[in-house]
Amino acid sequence: MRRSHTRSRVKSNSKSEMDPIKFQIRSGSRASSSSSTYTLTKPNSKHTKSNLMLTVASISIVLGFLFLCYSVLFSGGNRIGSLRYSVVIDGGSTGTRIHVFGYPIESGKPVFEFRGANYASLKLHPGLSAFADNPDGASVSLTELVEFAKGKVPKGMWMETEVRLMATAGMRLLELPVQEKILQVTRRVLKSSGFMFRDEWASVISGSDEGVYAWVVANFALGSLGGDPLKTTGIVELGGASAQVTFVSNEPMPAEFSRTVSFGNVSYNLYSHSFLHFGQNAAHDKLWGSLLSKDHKSAVETAQERIFTDPCAPKGYKLDTNTQKHLSGLLAEESRFSDSFHAGGNYSECRSAALTILQEGNEKCSYQHCSIGSAFTPKLQGRFLATENFFHTSKFFGLGEKAWLSNMISAGERFCGEDWSKLRVKDPSLRDEDLLRYCFSSAYIVSLLHDTFGIPLDDERIGFAIQAGDIPLDWALGAFILQTATETSQHEAIGNHHWFYDLFGYESKTLHYLIGIPILMTVLVYLVSKWRKPQLKTIYDLEKGRYIVTRIR
Repeated sequence: MRRSHTRSRVKSNSKSEMDPIKFQIRSGSRASSSSSTYTLTKPNSKHTKSNLMLTVASISIVLGFLFLCYSVLFSGGNRIGSLRYSVVIDGGSTGTRIHVFGYPIESGKPVFEFRGANYASLKLHPGLSAFADNPDGASVSLTELVEFAKGKVPKGMWMETEVRLMATAGMRLLELPVQEKILQVTRRVLKSSGFMFRDEWASVISGSDEGVYAWVVANFALGSLGGDPLKTTGIVELGGASAQVTFVSNEPMPAEFSRTVSFGNVSYNLYSHSFLHFGQNAAHDKLWGSLLSKDHKSAVETAQERIFTDPCAPKGYKLDTNTQKHLSGLLAEESRFSDSFHAGGNYSECRSAALTILQEGNEKCSYQHCSIGSAFTPKLQGRFLATENFFHTSKFFGLGEKAWLSNMISAGERFCGEDWSKLRVKDPSLRDEDLLRYCFSSAYIVSLLHDTFGIPLDDERIGFAIQAGDIPLDWALGAFILQTATETSQHEAIGNHHWFYDLFGYESKTLHYLIGIPILMTVLVYLVSKWRKPQLKTIYDLEKGRYIVTRIR
């Protein structure tokens, strides 16, 4: 009689986490009375997915935390022992100079050291204003300056390094449409430089700004910035196209001449004004232009011709076309007076002519006191540094930084009265137009500081300087100091820690990374899990009375 085989049944609990697929496998021996049932099952999908997501979330959180720690300790400007960088371009009237600054952050504050790897500069001629008729030509020298800066800033820091262009008096003399055309060219170059740049960072700054920046760097160099306002030093700059005067004043003054500067916890009330057209070169051009005026006192009329006498030209000097181009640009008048030009070589008359130029417009003064033209000028207070062409003229004559104005008078009288041929032998390396200016410059300085501002000839409160210690007295350094200090203070105000702004503030990429990296990791883990999803086999052993789960390879 055939033995019957009954199908073994396995009861599954409705609450079990397994969904069994059941089948029977017979034993190979008929004599065997026992049989085993093997059941393949699928894991519960909800349970598996929750484990997967928990794993991904854990990995993302850990990676995000590690990146945050890295950013705080090592990234950007907070990198221990590293430097931040900033680039300032000075678009002056005679040339364009680029300044590259490196500075560390210590205790949340910038540390300024203008030497070694922390500072570099390069100047190229001519200035931006020389491209008034050909704005695109400004790109050539600017591109060369940018390449110089890129060689000083590590490539990995380019995108974090701000570059700003500030044009001064030469550009201020141009019509606004012409200014804008040149600025558009500079913006195009700076946008493609690789540095951080915005369109508004290329601009023509006011003369008042220029004076304030010069005052900032002078007092930083002297160690008085951040201290008692009454112990600060004023600044008088003599550029090519303009002159700037900036100092702390207690006098009430019109709003347009008043500036307030804060550094640290101290605020300074400054008088600051730029006297456009009263720079050394511009004033000399005015003198030459006045030689063509019928009512000029030094012009002598004859029956046949007019003789133009320049008291500021050393005796024996002969006017030539090249000199005329550099000095006045009066090419249209060349035929009228090149043959009738006479070099007077008279320092006293030159000084008087300079004073006449400085006083032009005094009759239009609407304030209590005007020293130069019709602009308000309070009484000078405290000590002063006279920079730029003040210093260059003093150095040319071999005068010290503490030389009195009386020494400048003596040097000017000797130079103006000397024969031109002898002067050429003494200084063969200088161009005619540069050597010629020193007679006028010596007279103009005395007329400006003594005859106009009232500084005594033997006053030791004023010194001629181009740097203090090892720090150049360049207004661009002052712009960098003030801008960087202000930005740092603003960053600190956002949170209790300076690094908070660097990580989460405006333009920070860190927050993007903190969000993006976990999302990217989540997607990658999910894709990998789908690609290599494990296949499981669950066996129920009847003899042992339990499930055995194994992976199918």
